[in-house]
Amino acid sequence: MRQQTPFDYWAYFVAETERANAPLYTAIVRGIQSDLELKELAGRAKVGQPQANVLLAAVHYLLLQGSQHALREFYPNLNGGKRGAGENPFPAFKEFVQTHRSALVPLIQGGVTNTNEVGRCSALHTGFRAVAQEAGEPLHLIEIGPSAGLNLLWDRYCVRYRRDDRTMEVGPPDSPLTIECALHGVTDPPLGATPRIASRVGLERNPVQLSDARQRDWLRALVWPDHLARFERLEKAIDIFRADPAEILAGDALALLPDAMAQIPENQPLCIYHTFVVYQFSEDMREALDNMLIMASLRRPVWRLSCEGSLASVGEAPMRLRHYHDGRKETRELAVCHPHGAWLEWRT
Repeated sequence: MRQQTPFDYWAYFVAETERANAPLYTAIVRGIQSDLELKELAGRAKVGQPQANVLLAAVHYLLLQGSQHALREFYPNLNGGKRGAGENPFPAFKEFVQTHRSALVPLIQGGVTNTNEVGRCSALHTGFRAVAQEAGEPLHLIEIGPSAGLNLLWDRYCVRYRRDDRTMEVGPPDSPLTIECALHGVTDPPLGATPRIASRVGLERNPVQLSDARQRDWLRALVWPDHLARFERLEKAIDIFRADPAEILAGDALALLPDAMAQIPENQPLCIYHTFVVYQFSEDMREALDNMLIMASLRRPVWRLSCEGSLASVGEAPMRLRHYHDGRKETRELAVCHPHGAWLEWRT
């Protein structure tokens, strides 16, 4: 695929907001698309970070922190979107950026899109059920790029799957958080008892400290303002994590992974997993991860569950299971799912 030009990127992002039913950001990004000043500002994001997401999150963060401006009235999560119907939010957005530029620049330059979308646990529940059927239980889990770690606790959330007039629930029925997921296609995913977990750890370059109110606000800022249900899921997941947190090791995941795997007995099932993280890796990093697991499989079998999006599959993401054993790799596609877990189509 040819390299995208800046215009291609912003046009792509407009289409992405339309597909995601996010009219506020659709209107704002359409304005940014033809505004050289704002595109230059967004271009100050770290290499590898999506410029649109970082700019939008930086503005959203300042609003969440209490900045008073007419722009607030367009944000459904802040003021019910009082001025959202029929009025263009872009002039207010640009004025806000110009007024708060000195505060926005460091946020954009240092911002990382370490979103925690717990809706993806609707896919993880089915994926880990498939891993357990193949590898046995209890599972030892290592998550690459967990951010705040909310998806490390996937088994503490209830998921309600719907197909026509049928509903099926997995996970603890008394969980404060229930995730809704529609089943597409003709095949039901494996929805048996939640696999037992022997250990879990996350490997994260930029871990989010949920005890820090400012870092919690950055997580909230990464949620698109039109997606009110996502805010509700996030708040409940934060409360669950803070009540009983999972372990997260800070540092480069590829550097930490060998030692993390070495801590797990070789006769017990090990699964590495990641969601919407490795797509940000360079080709060399992806190859290094693959080779590392191939080498590890000379001593023990390793399973790797992934749910990763790409520009080639906007609006959906494949969930794949790789089995590394005896220096070989076998890959199969388990399912295709919505990027935020709203639906899932089982394929195997």
